[in-house]
Amino acid sequence: MTVIISNRGPYQFKKSNNGFIAQGGAGGIASSLGPLLTSGAAGDSATWIAAALTPDDRAATRAGQVKAPGIELDLLDLDEREYLLAYNLISNSTLWFIYHGIFDLARRPRFDHRFREAWEAYENINQAFANAAAEKANPGDVVLIQDYQLNLVPAMLRSARPDLRIAHFSHTPFCGPNSIRILPPDIARAICGSMASVPSGFHSARWARSYEASAREMLGSNANVTDSFVASLGPDHDLLTTTAQLPETAAGRADLKEQIGDRAMILRVDRIDPSKNILRGFSAYQRLLETHPEWRNRVVFVARLNASRQTLPEYIGYRNEVEQAISQLNDEWGTNDWSPIILDERDDFPTTAAAFADYDVLLVNPIKDGLNLVAKEGPLLNQRDGVLCLSPEAGAWDELGADALSVHPYDIEQVADSLNQALTMEPKERAKRAASLRTRAGARQPIDWLKDQLAAAK
Repeated sequence: MTVIISNRGPYQFKKSNNGFIAQGGAGGIASSLGPLLTSGAAGDSATWIAAALTPDDRAATRAGQVKAPGIELDLLDLDEREYLLAYNLISNSTLWFIYHGIFDLARRPRFDHRFREAWEAYENINQAFANAAAEKANPGDVVLIQDYQLNLVPAMLRSARPDLRIAHFSHTPFCGPNSIRILPPDIARAICGSMASVPSGFHSARWARSYEASAREMLGSNANVTDSFVASLGPDHDLLTTTAQLPETAAGRADLKEQIGDRAMILRVDRIDPSKNILRGFSAYQRLLETHPEWRNRVVFVARLNASRQTLPEYIGYRNEVEQAISQLNDEWGTNDWSPIILDERDDFPTTAAAFADYDVLLVNPIKDGLNLVAKEGPLLNQRDGVLCLSPEAGAWDELGADALSVHPYDIEQVADSLNQALTMEPKERAKRAASLRTRAGARQPIDWLKDQLAAAK
């Protein structure tokens, strides 16, 4: 049996007149792994352990009605206060910021008594996941632990069940020694020690090297960190093909055509997260309009942005900054028949697929990103030989960088120049790059990523 452990499961539950209905579409890890497990790709049987995240999830768990198609799903009814402390203050306000290098160090982090209370909650939540897996797994089973919310589970589970074959996979980058030392030493050692207790995987060899260097820094030069592995996630080809053919996607393309006309389209698709570097992308676009007036009224920046983590002050503030930047740029440069930026905040994949089909330039400029699947999905669906402008700080750069235009995440002038280069690129070069990108972006599928984890587990 294969056991998957993640913060979010492949289904959420909704109460109905006949009990509870499992609903998919949770996104992220769940979208990548869920179809693989239900198809039997991980073996004859699979169990998924995740947190009960909604009131209906918890009610279904308490009623013993957590039933999902093709998989055994075990939702943990965790202490809600502890879970929120761990998830918000440790996972998303601390570890996410450390791993992506986005702390404003003059102000944050602050490791006070509230942080220590949250860290204790994080330990308790991780222990609950480890206990559930130890109880559920059969002797010799494979257990695949997913991501930064569960950094302590590997060591806890290894201690409780040394017979299991375990691997941990980080979907984020991992920081180097200078950044890991921002954390209190006991916490940095706990994280590195836990991850070193099992094979630890990453989307990019760079993140694996950063992890190894940080682990040796915190655990000593003789620390056993040689079991790290690299397994890049590929797009779901079947999902992309099916979505591209939907009537909703065709309608989305028609709607964009009506809004944009014959103008060129620059596209970005992101969660509204500081690590995605959205504000500098808009600054570069403004600089393009300043330095190349010929593009005024001849290009539109379509921003497909989804609000994220709106319980956290950092994310609320960043979303406000993004929306203000769009408003100011449109006020300064827009005309009666031209909005330089079109903001679309719908969380709707057919609409995204429509934009992918018709972009001329896809801008992916994160400060750091574990992978960035958009950089792969876009070229696979694009029908205009669109140019990919990609930050080398995205994990996807390792696979796609040879055919993308490099955009430095902090260099506004350079990004503006790259946008102009992309917009003016000769058709022959566009076609050559686009064809190669399609090959590279489609070289791996989710099943390859899952097989790599199964092979690494020990």
